[in-house]
Amino acid sequence: MQNIALNNKTVLVTGAAGFIGAALCRRLLCGDFSVRVIGLDSLTNYYDVGLKEKRLDDLIDSPSFTFVKANIADKNALETVFEKYHPSLVVNLAAQAGVRYSIINPDAYIESNMIGFYNILECCRHSYETGTGVEHLVYASSSSVYGNNEKIPYSTDDKVDHPVSLYAATKKSDELFAHAYSKLYSIPSTGLRFFTVYGPMGRPDMAYFGFADQFCAGNTVKIFNYGKCKRDFTYIDDIIEGIIRVMQKAPDKKIGADGLPEAPYALYNIGNSSPEDLLEFVNILSEELISSGVLPADFDVSAHCEFVPMQAGDVAVTYADISALERDFGFSPSTSLRDGLRSFAKWYSQYKNEKGK
Repeated sequence: MQNIALNNKTVLVTGAAGFIGAALCRRLLCGDFSVRVIGLDSLTNYYDVGLKEKRLDDLIDSPSFTFVKANIADKNALETVFEKYHPSLVVNLAAQAGVRYSIINPDAYIESNMIGFYNILECCRHSYETGTGVEHLVYASSSSVYGNNEKIPYSTDDKVDHPVSLYAATKKSDELFAHAYSKLYSIPSTGLRFFTVYGPMGRPDMAYFGFADQFCAGNTVKIFNYGKCKRDFTYIDDIIEGIIRVMQKAPDKKIGADGLPEAPYALYNIGNSSPEDLLEFVNILSEELISSGVLPADFDVSAHCEFVPMQAGDVAVTYADISALERDFGFSPSTSLRDGLRSFAKWYSQYKNEKGK
């Protein structure tokens, strides 16, 4: 692998107002690295724009941060960003998220996840032609690409040819696009398959956030597959640590046995490698919400759960094989579910209070 020093580099982070994007920007700006961060986001209204703006508020006071409001599907706007800032590293976290939403609004996924990512790749390609080549492209894939694979834990060596949602299909397509561009244009690229990311300032459309909202409103929550689900819940800080480490090691450029350049391309899972039972997750969440004063001490979680069949696009189990991540980066996520949900519950308590004002 090729070591990349982040100091004095310009890093373009797309999806900078998103859950993972904003957290990555905060980490890059925290003082450990002397970097310039260009944060790009279109601020779509897929969920509360106010939460996205709040994430940006934590970033814009830094003199090393520049925010650009633009859509990666707008090729001209993206080309302008590359021409103006000449990023050395690109971390593409911009995407239309959500498995279930892809069933009812497929256009958004084609525009952002496929056309938008194609534009990212094209801009990286042209950066080489102008002599300011991107040293490393890191991009978000998803555990959703594994679909209903029966073999667990999921390995990046597994075949993932049968997605069960359009969202998963677009993410698999991104991996194929990236490999082709790495092969044809020697663009070092690394894809990261994230497994159920959670934590403070997360996405309101994610289950844990939605459960908290519904419990506070006195409503029931739907437990799909009658509770027979397991998820590899991965805390946001562990995800960010993984991204930071990956950014600093790009796949090598090599010549293959055929005399032609091999694709400087890599793919990794980032997950907790410890799938948790969904019901246990809900119980821990309710306990931490009680401890944080969000829910009353006598809250009966069982009375607020409705068990229903599996929903289209969902899978019963996610489970990451992270042996390659451990081998190449000496890293594995370590935050326990209890600790992660405690941090979320404390933040959520403050978030609810601020929204109520």
